[in-house]
Order: sequence, then structure tokens, then C-alpha cells
Amino acid sequence: MPAVNEPAASKENSTGGAFLFQEVGATRVLTPETFTEEQRLFFRTALQFSREQVVPQSERIEHKDNALLRELLRQAGELGLLSTDIPEAYGGTGLDKTTSLLLAEAMGLNGSWSVTFGAHVGIGTLPIVWFGNAAQKQKYLPKLATGEWVAAYALTEQGSGSDALGAKTKAVRSPDGKHWVLNGSKLYITNAAFADVFVVFAKVDGDKFTGFIVEKDTPGFSVGPEEHKMGIRGSSTCPLYFEDAKVPAENLLGEVGRGHKIAFNILNYGRLKLGAGVLGSMKLNLANALRFTQERKQFGTAIADFPLSREKLARMAMLVHAVESMTYRTAGLVDARLASRDKTAPDYEAHLLAAVEEYAIESSIMKVYGSEALGHLLDDAVQLHGGAGFIEEYPIERAYRDARVNRIFEGTNEINRMLITGMILKRAVKGDLPLFSVAKNIADELTRGERPRARTEDALAAEEVAAESTKRLALHALRIAAEKFGPELEKHQEVLAALSDVMMDAFALDSLVTRTRQVAAGGQVDPVRLALVRLFAFDSAPRVYERTRRALCATLEADALDKELTRLRTLDVFTPYNPAQLRETVVTAIESAGGYPFAE
Repeated sequence: MPAVNEPAASKENSTGGAFLFQEVGATRVLTPETFTEEQRLFFRTALQFSREQVVPQSERIEHKDNALLRELLRQAGELGLLSTDIPEAYGGTGLDKTTSLLLAEAMGLNGSWSVTFGAHVGIGTLPIVWFGNAAQKQKYLPKLATGEWVAAYALTEQGSGSDALGAKTKAVRSPDGKHWVLNGSKLYITNAAFADVFVVFAKVDGDKFTGFIVEKDTPGFSVGPEEHKMGIRGSSTCPLYFEDAKVPAENLLGEVGRGHKIAFNILNYGRLKLGAGVLGSMKLNLANALRFTQERKQFGTAIADFPLSREKLARMAMLVHAVESMTYRTAGLVDARLASRDKTAPDYEAHLLAAVEEYAIESSIMKVYGSEALGHLLDDAVQLHGGAGFIEEYPIERAYRDARVNRIFEGTNEINRMLITGMILKRAVKGDLPLFSVAKNIADELTRGERPRARTEDALAAEEVAAESTKRLALHALRIAAEKFGPELEKHQEVLAALSDVMMDAFALDSLVTRTRQVAAGGQVDPVRLALVRLFAFDSAPRVYERTRRALCATLEADALDKELTRLRTLDVFTPYNPAQLRETVVTAIESAGGYPFAE
């Protein structure tokens, strides 16, 4: 990228969103190849649990066997799989965030179980870990760590989903000061039918958004009937009702009027974990699709031998590789910020929150990109199954239904697309990211007809140039839109969404090139990894160029538009490869491995 002085904060670690302003490979990133033995051990334990205890009972889970789900949580607790994010002082293991994400991946083999597990260890437990006082932590966390108690999170209401602060549930302090009296309702609450502890949000004095810990036997509190859903049918989803519910005063979570800090920080972390959670399903269904196509024959030939089937299998592996690279790169960034912190220090949770919030941009990317990549992969898998993909007997039918909700969870993908570009702009205005100075340099380059050059002349040089060009497309168009619309830019959602897509592809390609170079043995790039990166660049090059043109067409008119579209051609980079050759390199590796070629 054009040379600029980085923000002071980046001297310790890369700031959130810095990938747009740093050259490919400027800093080393965490990759699965560098996981510690402890991280691998936890992952293997969790994966074995999923394969042996969860997947064989998928039918019972699908038919809403809540007793089974609760028992599975207890068993997971015995193995230490519920306590990764809980401090040791309260019965947890207090491990790094990479390990926490690895567990999310391992638990993703069954959609309903993944949601049940994730709601308990994540949005249900973490608010108490991060915002509870010592007494609350001592009371609840040891039992949540073992699975003796189950947690749930109650934010959504009939009229407030993405607009969380529009909640109508009210909380009033009782005259004697001993209770908070809650009135209202909540909707779509995971684990509701069998949870013991609920983190609930309500407004104090009509406008102070506040968190509370509500136990299941609270007077005036009740759980409604199970919802019957398109997917994740086996997870419990119920409404909650509060009719003069008397919550003890000491169950106030955090401070009055500071509930948004709880909700938004939990969502940031949940978005990142969703990127890991989808990986479990992606890898499993790639392997299942491969096996089906090898066994199923048409015209006397295995389906797996047809070129268009192989194209789909290669694309599936490419998506897995991209999501995996981005997810653990981001986990590594969070852990790096916490590496020097004392986990037993009173301010550790504050530093943890700051680290999670710092990478909110990357977390939103993982939420959107991961959920949509899973959707694309499963769509290909259904197609490879043919008519069998519509039959309940085959696991792909359930996986396809289960995946759809991921584009709605943790803030819709539309909301998260707005957040990605919105946070970039907000941090640029504050001086935390050098958007405007870098974008000016890019404009000067385009005027001179210059395109980026690779820092490293190796087999991935063209893909490095593609990644840098993608960043330039996003930054150049975002600067133009910001100057044209000013504070009104947030109303032009089609512009922001298009440029968010470009930024996501930039992060993916940057991560893929960086990872592939880092793990190259003796400087020799692995041919399968090389093929996966080239497939991604081959697919993304026309996509990012089209998205940028779309954003400019929604921003400029007449001569100004013609001028920018002409300048943009400098960044229309496309390296021609034979996609059939790339495909064969990847699919041969998939066939040899029986699935994703770099699986643990």
C-alpha cells in the first residue's frame, strides 16, 4: 500500500481493520499449522465428543429431546468443554480465545447442538464472566462450567431484533429496594425450555437499557411453548414472559443504563465464534458430499468423476480454506493483545473486552462471510446429492435447513455489512485508521496509471497484487462516497454493502496468501494450497471489480462517473489460469484425504 505512518496503537499489535492498510504479509498471522499441542488436544477431545456422542443421536436431537441436550451439556462439562472462557478462580480453565473457537468448530457437526452449546458457553455465560460482580460469578459460573446449570440470553423482542435498544421490556425498582420488577416479553430465546439462568435486558425508567440475571423459578417469570422452526429444529427456542417478575436487586448485571455494553460486546464475540462454528459443518459436509459422489454412479461412472461435480468439490474446499484462514487469523489477533496480560489481575476482563471490541470489524466479516460461505457450500452439496439431497434420510437435508439461520443470528448480514464499512469510517474520522491519507495516495496512483506491485516475486506474486488491488478498490470508492454524501452516507446502504463485500474478499485473499507463504517449507509453496489461493483469486477478481463499479454508479453521475470508471480499469487485475487444472489439483487432494485436505 502507499506508505503512511501507522496509528500509534498499531505499535503493540495490528489495530482492527488494519489489513486494509498494511501490505500482504506485513505481519505474521496465526494459522492452524501453528496451533499449540494444548489447543490441538482440546480440539481433538471436542471433535471426538461431537462424532461419538452428538452425531449418532442427531435424530433424537432433531425431535426436540431437551433431556438429551441437557445431558450432553453435562457430559461436555465433565470433559472441560464448557469452561474455556470461564476464569480458573470460578471453576473454569480460562484458556485463550483460539481454543474457544476451536471448540466452536468441533461442535458444529450438528446444527441444533451447535446452537445449544454456543448459547450456553457464549451469550449465556459470558455476560456474567465479563460484567458480573464477584458474588455473581461465584454463584453462577462454577455450575455453568460443569453443565449443572444451563444458561440462556434474552435480548430479542417482537419489535426489536437488530434494533436491540428499541426493547420495550421494563424494569422498575420495588419500593423497598429489594427487587427489580420486570414486565414485558422476549422472543426466539435459545435453550429457554431447560435453562436455569437467563441474561435478560430491560429498560429502567423507560430509557436506561440494563442487564439482569433472572433465574428460572423467579416469581412472575414464565417460559412459553417451543417454536417450530425451519431449521435447527432440535434446539429449544421459546418466548419468555415477565408479569411483575421479582428479580432480586443483587441480580442487576453491570450498571443501570450500561446494558448496551454487555449486548454489543457479546455480539462481537459471537460473530467471531460463528465464523469458527460454521467450519465444523463445512468440513463434515464436504467429506459427506465426496463420499456420496464416489459411491453414486450415473451412466456407469461415479458422479465424483464428472468435471462439474469436481468443480463443486474444489469450490467447497476453497471456501473452507478461506473461512479457516480468516477465522484463526482473527483469533490470533485477539490472543496477541492479551498475551502479556495477567489473567488473575482485576482488570483482565476489561482488557479482554477491549481486545474483542478492537477486532469488531473482522468479527463482522467472519459472521457474514462464514455464514454465506456455509450456505454456498451446502447448496453445492445438495446439488451433488441430486434427489437424495431433498430426502430426510440423508444428513445434507437437515444441514441445509440448519444453516439458513446463520445469516440472521448475531445481527443480520445486512446489519453487519453496514457495520463493516461504518466502523472503518468511524475509526478513520477518529484518526485510528489512515483511510483518507491512504485513499489520496491511491487516487494519485490511479491518475498516473499505476497498479500495485508484488513485494515477493514468487508463485503467489499475482495473487498478492490481486489482494492489494482489491484493497485499493474498496478504499478509493469509500473515500469518494464519504466525500460525496458526508454524514448522509449511512443512508446509502447499497454503496456500503457493495464495498463491504469488496473488503471481505480483500481480507480473505490477504489471509490466504499470507498463510500459504508462512507455511511454505523451505520457500516452496505447496501446490494444493497454491491452487486453492489461485481459485479464490480467479473467482473474486471479477466480483470485486463489479461491486466497486456498482458502488460508484450509486455515488456519481455523468462525467464524474465516467472519469472514475475509466481510472478504475487500472485495478481490473485478472490472472488467467486454467480452472480445470486448478480444480484437479485440489480434488485429487480431497480424494486422497477423504475430505478437506488440511483437516486436523
